[in-house]
Amino acid sequence: MKKKALGILLTVAMTATMLAGCGNNTDTPSTPDNSTPAESTPANNGGEDEGNGGDVVTDEGKVLNIYCWNEEFKSRLEDHYPGYEKVDATHGTIGDVSVVWNITPSDDNAYQNNLDETLLKQADAAADDKIDLFLVEADYALKYVDTDYTMAIADLGITSSDIANQYKYTQDIVTDSKGVLKGLSWQGCPGVLFYNREAALEVFGTDVPEEVQAYVKDWDTFNASAADLAAAGYHVVSSVNDTYRVYSNNVSSPWVVGGKINIDANIEKWVEDSKALVDAGFAGTHDLWSDDWSAGFYPEGKVFAYFGPAWLINFCMADGEEGSIATAGGWGATEGPQGFFWGGTWICAATGTDNPTLVKDIMLQLTTNEAIMTDIVVADDDFVNNKPAMEAMAESDYSSRILGGQNPLGMYCAGVNGLDLSNLSAYDQACTEEFQHAMRNYFEGNATYEEALELFYKGVEEKHPELTH
Repeated sequence: MKKKALGILLTVAMTATMLAGCGNNTDTPSTPDNSTPAESTPANNGGEDEGNGGDVVTDEGKVLNIYCWNEEFKSRLEDHYPGYEKVDATHGTIGDVSVVWNITPSDDNAYQNNLDETLLKQADAAADDKIDLFLVEADYALKYVDTDYTMAIADLGITSSDIANQYKYTQDIVTDSKGVLKGLSWQGCPGVLFYNREAALEVFGTDVPEEVQAYVKDWDTFNASAADLAAAGYHVVSSVNDTYRVYSNNVSSPWVVGGKINIDANIEKWVEDSKALVDAGFAGTHDLWSDDWSAGFYPEGKVFAYFGPAWLINFCMADGEEGSIATAGGWGATEGPQGFFWGGTWICAATGTDNPTLVKDIMLQLTTNEAIMTDIVVADDDFVNNKPAMEAMAESDYSSRILGGQNPLGMYCAGVNGLDLSNLSAYDQACTEEFQHAMRNYFEGNATYEEALELFYKGVEEKHPELTH
């Protein structure tokens, strides 16, 4: 591993803001072993009892080490991978292989720090201690896929025909700078606007998705509707940070161009629109995941909308909590001003794994097996990375209890097909976090825009000394 690549791996680390599907050095290690993995029979992508699952028998390692930051992927493997047997909270078995879960929360960048430290030791680690697979999020995926610590899926024996039914954007996110695909995901994360049906009825006289869309169809209309909502006592969104991802996913240039920090015109528009909303009292400035931000999950929080993908409303908006809007089936979904995506989780094979056959089968079963992926939609309300499965479910009688019986899958399908990831960069996480943090000072009147910009530049350049502005 060249020191330059190692430097990228270590200097792009920063605090994670996402929950997940919720979100550093010393000597250069020797180049990891890139030997060809053992041959295995690919998982069939068609019928009910597809793939090898628990019947994978090889002369490979007997311990499968998985690194992740929460329970989401663990629950998918436990509930849907053929032959997986749970032992306890951090252990399971697949056939005669022991599965060990190393789960480190993303708070204060702990997950990435732990992963980085362990990957640096990968080449010299004992077989049973090596990382076999690990998970990454979109904001920092390139940090890992642009190094030799991740295996090309082709080296596992996964072919382009195996993954032909996946959404292309999910592959673009984990494709390295040389065009090599280095990971796969079971989920897609196109975003929509989730609205409070009670608020919509009170203010707009309708809670029908197609009719509500007319009040949020573009940013000018959305901002005008904010005034009507405020008159009835509602914030249009809990925080202006709720809209950030929608603007940032529709930029025409990346955060860094030629080594210089670049602020796209659509990011500037987010600042302008957000400042107007805050000054008018139409939205707050709360940090995502804070108690103030999540108050709108309940009727008394008086929030009209949140922006997000399926995982946000299904796993993060207090469903099952007494008195919440989600528990009462009181949310609706509509497209909103612009299409966007947020988050997602990708499975990467660690170079040096002694379980390439099993890693391959896990990837194939959870990201290409249509029957299993359909089961994930039904059981977990997730949006999965399989076009035939999602298109069939969009035309089915599937309904979301949280969304008052609405089937939002057609909307998700339409949104995911229009995603453009061409402006992603390895600096997105640092720039996103530092920009939102700095602009809060401006929105709250504690700094001028120019002063907030300087705070932003300072924050990013402290994490990435190689950048200028």
